[in-house]
Amino acid sequence: KLVGFEMIERGIPRQHYTIADASGNKVGEVTSGTMSPMLKKGIGMGYVKTELSAPGTEIFIIIREKPVKAVVVKPPFYKPQ
Repeated sequence: KLVGFEMIERGIPRQHYTIADASGNKVGEVTSGTMSPMLKKGIGMGYVKTELSAPGTEIFIIIREKPVKAVVVKPPFYKPQ
């Protein structure tokens, strides 16, 4: 299922990066990602297994062979006040 996510730890997700669960198992792939100047953190979208698609679910993006913590969010990423 296609989901949006925000990086909790420092890192910029990029297309084709692996998405993993807490055990390190591959559960999906990043389709797009960038650094958000407005949110001051990395954001992205990717496909994950349905059971990990609920907002608030912790996932890990594999950046340079290291798992970096992220959380599934419901788009839009930025909500003006």
